[in-house]
This record gives sequence, C-alpha cells and structure tokens, in this order.
Amino acid sequence: MISPVVVLVSGGVDSVVALHDSVAGGQEVIAGLSFDYGSKHNACEIPFASAQCQALGLPHHTIDLGFIDAHFSSALLRSGGAIPEGHYEEESMKATVVPFRNGIMLSIAAGFAESQGAGGLVIAAHSGDHAIYPDCREEFMAAMSEAIALGSYAGIQVLRPFIAMRKENIVARGAELEVDFSKTWSCYQGGEVHCGRCGTCVERREAFQISGIDDPTEYLDRSPLPPKEQA
Repeated sequence: MISPVVVLVSGGVDSVVALHDSVAGGQEVIAGLSFDYGSKHNACEIPFASAQCQALGLPHHTIDLGFIDAHFSSALLRSGGAIPEGHYEEESMKATVVPFRNGIMLSIAAGFAESQGAGGLVIAAHSGDHAIYPDCREEFMAAMSEAIALGSYAGIQVLRPFIAMRKENIVARGAELEVDFSKTWSCYQGGEVHCGRCGTCVERREAFQISGIDDPTEYLDRSPLPPKEQA
C-alpha cells in the first residue's frame, strides 16, 4: 500500500467516496485537496469537500486556479455559456469539458503531495467519465501517473481506485461506508438546489436509481430521466 496519500476531493459523490474509501482501507491520508478553477459550481461543492475532510479529522486545502476561468473555454466555467441539459453521455455534454483540467490539477497536486511528504495521489476518475472526458480515461491516467512518478524524487503514484467502476458502483460503496450523500454536490448549474436536468444531475440521479440506494438530494426537477443516445 502506498502511504501517505493526498486525496483530490471536489465535494462531489465520487471524490467524497474515494476519500472515505481511502481512510476505511487503512491509507494514511494526510490531506484532502480541492481546486477553485472558476466553475459555476465550485462555490457549492468546495464547502462540502472541506466539511467531509473535517468530519474525518483531516486537513483540507483549496488551491486557486483562477487563470482557468480567465483563459480557458468551457460551458462549465463562470466565463462560459449555458450548461447543456440531457443525458451525460450525449455529444452536447462535451461543452462542459475544461481542457486538460485533470492534467493541470494532477501536476499541481503532485508538487503539493511531494512537499507534504506523500507518496501518492488518489483521484476518483471512473469508467462513466470516459465517454466525454479524455483526461479521465485510463490511458491518460496511466501516462500521467508514469510522468509524475518520473518527475518527482518521491516517485509519486497516481492511484485511481474507481477507474474500472461505474458511478452506481461508487454510490453503493459509499452507502457501505455510510457516506452522507446529502453533504455532496454535483449540479453544474451551481444554484441553491440541484437542477435535476444537467448532465451531472442526470448521472447522479441515474446512479442512485440503478444502485437502489435512497437519494437524499433535493432536485428542482424530478421528471423522468432522459434516454441515453443510441450509438
């Protein structure tokens, strides 16, 4: 087991479960790390990341990446256009991709981890991300892990425990760990309540339905989920 580790925790379902899973699995977690990159929902999710770390007695740090909002193009950013609605695997959801986001975050997290004496980084990328986000795919993660290991004296490893799992499996694991899902955030709109219609709300709702786990989330819209587009 690689230890100690830093867990990248956004405040969403996947990263919060990864945080609890790391602790439950006996990892020495020395910190949770978030990034404020100017997304429409950063202000909603980061407080949950901090609260989840606090509940586990762990330090939480947030790194400001405001340059992404200022210079990058994505509907996910405050500087971007409208968030699309529909199934999360639709072609239109590519508008929410922030170019090379995970590459940037992992690079910075690697420097942070080495400075803190950690040997690994935990990231909650999962198989459901693959259709839309190229920097969540295992090919990228494996290459990035190799680059970070080669580029750090500590040989920092990028650990991706959920890379072969779908979100419903992560929800089920979180339920086993008694994660309080009401203290997580997904909605890309960044309103006071989850919209229930954007791609990440649809993914969240679908994951709870498939897993059979009660969803404590308040949604503005609980109408039937949109169908997945046929290839």
